[in-house]
Amino acid sequence: MSHMQLGDWQPYDEAGRRKYVNGAERKRFLHAADQMGNEVRALCHVLAYSGCRISEALNLTRDHIDQERGALVIRTLKRRRLRFRMVPIPRRLIIMLAAMPQHDNGRIFSMHRSTAWRQVKQVMLAADISGPMATAKGLRHGYGICAAGKSVPPNLIQKWLGHASGVTTAIYLDAVGVEEREFAERMW
Repeated sequence: MSHMQLGDWQPYDEAGRRKYVNGAERKRFLHAADQMGNEVRALCHVLAYSGCRISEALNLTRDHIDQERGALVIRTLKRRRLRFRMVPIPRRLIIMLAAMPQHDNGRIFSMHRSTAWRQVKQVMLAADISGPMATAKGLRHGYGICAAGKSVPPNLIQKWLGHASGVTTAIYLDAVGVEEREFAERMW
């Protein structure tokens, strides 16, 4: 598998360990999240099913839940201009978010970013996930790689993750190596 780089990012750390959660880890993470309180549970599900950044999740309000389309409208925070993207999520997550109390500031989640990071780390530990992938970023990268592995068109992956450039999205396509493996299997 080749390691396409964008700046310094690649799907593996200096020791060759994955920086993204795989499907089995994501399943364990969601199961562990289901054992937590409602706010932590909902946050973990949003991160796993939308691929959004933790700060983007914490900025969500009820107005960002599009129940009719079954999607979240996420404000992309890594852009200079104000941009929103619509990301489809499971109906059960729409129901979970709609049941959450709205806080005085209008947001769904009341916790600070550093608290959210700690909560995600705690859920990762409960799911027996450790290493560089055991972070909110690991969930985001896992979302991108999962989408690429399921043959989601690159333009949709780019849109859902809020990437300004297709070059960034190409990292996930390269990391999954599904087609590369299929070619190799023809030789075995």
